[in-house]
This record gives sequence, structure tokens and C-alpha cells, in this order.
Amino acid sequence: MIQAIGLTSNARKELPPAVDDVSFEVPAGRVTALLGAPGAGKTTALRLMLELQQGRGITYFRGRPLHRIAHPSREVGVLLGEVPGHPARTVRGQLQMLCAAAGVPARRADDVLEVVGLVSLRDQRLGALSRGMDRRLGLACALLSDPHTLVLDDAADGLCARESRWLHGILRAHAAGGGTVLFTTDDPKEAARTADRVVTLEEGRLVADQEVADFARTRLRPRVAVRSPHAARLSALLTKEARTARRSLEVVREDGNRLSVYGSTCADVGETAYRHGILVHQLADEIGDMGPAAARSPDGDPPETAAPSRTAEAEDADALSPLPPPITVRPGPSPLRPLRYELRRAAGVGTGYLTVAAVLVASAVISVLLARMGRTPQPRLLAAWPQEFPLPPAALGAGLLGAIAFGDEFRHPALAADRGTVPRRLGLLAAKLLVAAATALMLAFLTVGVDAELLYLVYGRELTGVPADWLSLSTNWIGLVVGCAWAGVLAAGIFRSTTAGLAAVLAVPILVVPLVQKVVEGPSVRTAAGFSTRLRELVLVQWPFGGEQYLAAAARVIAQPVGGALMLSLTALLSAYLLTTLRSRVR
Repeated sequence: MIQAIGLTSNARKELPPAVDDVSFEVPAGRVTALLGAPGAGKTTALRLMLELQQGRGITYFRGRPLHRIAHPSREVGVLLGEVPGHPARTVRGQLQMLCAAAGVPARRADDVLEVVGLVSLRDQRLGALSRGMDRRLGLACALLSDPHTLVLDDAADGLCARESRWLHGILRAHAAGGGTVLFTTDDPKEAARTADRVVTLEEGRLVADQEVADFARTRLRPRVAVRSPHAARLSALLTKEARTARRSLEVVREDGNRLSVYGSTCADVGETAYRHGILVHQLADEIGDMGPAAARSPDGDPPETAAPSRTAEAEDADALSPLPPPITVRPGPSPLRPLRYELRRAAGVGTGYLTVAAVLVASAVISVLLARMGRTPQPRLLAAWPQEFPLPPAALGAGLLGAIAFGDEFRHPALAADRGTVPRRLGLLAAKLLVAAATALMLAFLTVGVDAELLYLVYGRELTGVPADWLSLSTNWIGLVVGCAWAGVLAAGIFRSTTAGLAAVLAVPILVVPLVQKVVEGPSVRTAAGFSTRLRELVLVQWPFGGEQYLAAAARVIAQPVGGALMLSLTALLSAYLLTTLRSRVR
């Protein structure tokens, strides 16, 4: 069950809070509707319950607040707004990625696809889904971890009547299995048809908490829906006859030529229209809404079936009592299978493949042009790195792929679209760094291979020989590409932006290298001349299996200006990442 206690949103300048001291319960095994007109505070209440918005109050899910639950996605399935995801990702790929995030087997994706009726659309791109299919996918995401509780915000919005009945049937089946269901709606008739209990909000306050039978009796009443091109004349005649017969009758003029007649029957309205020769296009019995004010009596007090009124003494006691505990927006949990999640995230859309293809094409064209102009050393030809470029295309591509890892579309499925991006967790960071390094290595080898093959085809063997210092050059090349990829990952993780990640990669040769050179070469009592030689001498001891040559190569990389600046940047970014991680945990 759900127990929401004292939910109060923060004040909005001079306006009252969107939700003010709202408390209610949602019992297990039943469907509960949170009803209110647009702007009544329904979505804000859900966001406060799920700790997505700052405010006060506390919500217990089966006796525990959400931040005390180890794996919230296995306790609460949430649907707020549209399904967050990259528009190029497939329906099945999205669910399998979320399976890794929630720590459930990948076959669960096929199970929920069958439940929501999307098996035939499993290869459809998210960007091509209709509104109804998006709602079905959102429900599949909520059901993915088999949660006990479902919290859905306006889940039937934009659905046709048949799809709405299907959705409500799913909610009813979940509740029948012992689960807890809470959904919001602004349609009283939908709440009466679907829910077992209705909680009504009006202007951010709780005005009624009723069983559906009491709700239908106090908030709904029968009416006759009439459409006629002479609606105004028919309204006047009905009112006149009711006044003559001293009957209680209310005629409400709706949009266009529609009338809603309360206190009469189809037979009486039809006879009146027939006697006076008025053409009628529609005549039907309906259940109508009495409006928000109907939840209160004429004196302004709630009806007997609504929440009981409070005495002045109780209100004074409340005024002196301490405020409910503050609600803090908390980061979502890290994916339970981070490496599997990261692999599916990276391979699920074509961005990475397009980036690799663009890098290879650009590198091949640049290497051929450099060879044609001459005066470019062979290593720079193979890397397609002109003197005028701060970084070669492969390093820029690796940095971009790394930045996308944290700046991509992901929002954690357990909580909501507005929960924020993947939190700063070390397990997930390690997975992203590992995948980024593997991708960078592949890109580095592919770039050199494609460039060498193209140079051979165009100019022959003259430019494709293996350099004598190939080990040192290979170490420099791999270190540069992998370092750029890691810089992109760390910067995007800190600033939550792909642009910031790519900017951090470009800052190394443009800003950090000149700054380091200026500091090293500036006036001082002692200089660091000969540092690279001494560093190599330090590691040139006998290591098993000739390991000293690899250490010497790594030392030469670090001793170079770009290598040293890159190491400095990575150290600073990693320290900032760890600092923000610790700070978020303390809060």
C-alpha cells in the first residue's frame, strides 16, 4: 500500500503551493484514482511522492520511503509523461537496455511486449510510435521489473475508448493479483468506471477521499444529452414547462448546439421537442459531472462521505505542530548490471556507427591529401593529423563517443523522465570507461589500417612501411585516442552534457598544453630539463618478459607535452567526478 502524509510543494513566489498538506492512502489490491481538474496538483503530488520534486511530506511504499528501498524499480513502476529514450532506438532494444538497468533477465522484455501487445512492433523506432503505442510502451517499462506498485500519471491521455478499456483492464488485473495501483485523471466518469477508490484534489488541497459508490452518488448524476439546431428554443421550452409543473430541472448549454438536461428523462425531453416541432439530432442518457464544487455542501463544508471537517482546535494544533520532513530530490539507483547496460546503450542506436564511419572517411581523405602535398611525416600521415589540427579525427571521434556515454538520452526507468540522467556511481563509471576504451582502441586500429590501405592503393608501398620506432608511436597513438575518450566520458558525467564532454577534449591541445608549456618553460631557479630521460632511466630495470620496454614507452608518452597535459586533465576530471559523487551521497 501507499501512505502519503503531508505532501506540500514549495511556494511559487506569490502564488500558493501547487500541493498543500495532502494526505491519503492507497490500499493494496485495489485501483485508486487521483482526480482533479488540470492544474489541481495531481502531477505535483506524484512527483513529491516519488521524491522528484523539492517539498515537504513523506510517502511510504509498503512501510518504507522510496529512498530506503534498495531497488525502487522492483517496488514501484512509474509512468510520467512520454517514454524517455533515443528516437532511433527500437522498442525491444529500449526494453532490453532497461532490463540491464533494473537487473532483470533480458527475456523479460519479450514477456512485457506480449502483455502490452507490442510484439509486432518490437523493431519499430521510438520516434515512429503513435501516442497510443507510446502509452503501451510506457506501461511495458513500468511493468518490466514486476513491481508491486504502479503509479501512472494520466496514462489514458490521448487513447481511444478501446485502448482506454484495455489499459484499465491491465490495471485491474494487476490489482487483482495483490498489487497497488494509483493513476491520475481529470475525468470523473473515468474514475467512476475504473477505480475502487477516488481521491479528489482541488487547487492543491484534498477535498474528498471516497469509495467509488459514494463518489458516484455525491459527484455524478444522470443527465440527458440533447443535440438540436434549435437548442436555445428547446432550452427555454424545457425550463418553462418545468417551472409550470413546479419540477426541479436544470438545463446547461454546452458548446455549439448541445444541451445537458438534469432532472428529466429522454422521454420527457423527446415529447417536448415533438410537440413544438423541434428537430433533435441526439437524445441519450449520460452520467454527468457535478463539477469540483459538488464535493462541498452549499455551506462550503465537505459532504459526509468526504474527508471529515477539522475543528478550530485541531487547526490551531496543526499550526503549532512541526512541519513534515523535507522532501529531497535524490539520484536514481545505478543500473544493476552496468557493463551489460552500457553495451546495450552504446549499440542500440546508430550514433556510434555513424561517428566511426565519419571518422574513417575523414581520416582517409585527409591522409591522401597530406601525402599529395608532401612534407608530412609518415606517422602523421597514418594518423591523418595535419600540423594545423589540434587533434586528429580519430581522437575527436573517440572523445565524442565518450561524451555521448553520459550526455545521451537515458533517464532511469524506475522513477521518471524528470529523475535526471544516470547518477554518478563508480560501477557505472567503470563500465563506461571500459566500453569507451575498447571503442577507442578499435577506432585507432581501424583508422591506421584504412589510411595505410588507401595510401598503398594510391601511392604504392613508399608510404606504408613499418616505422622503426613503431612501439613508441603505437603507444603514443593509443594513449592519445583512449585519453580523449576518457576525457569525454568524465567531462560529460560531471556537466551532464555531450557538448561539455567534447569541449573538454578540445581544451587539452588548445588550452592545457600551452598552459603546461608556459609553466614549465617559465623563469625559475631550477628547471625540469632532462625529465623525460630520467623518467625512462627510472623504469629501465629488468622486468620479466621484457616489460621494461612497455613502461619506457608509457613514460615517453607522459613526458610529452600533449601526453602530460592529457594526464593532467584526466586527473582533474576524475577528481571532480569523485568529488561530486561523494557530495551527492552526503546530501
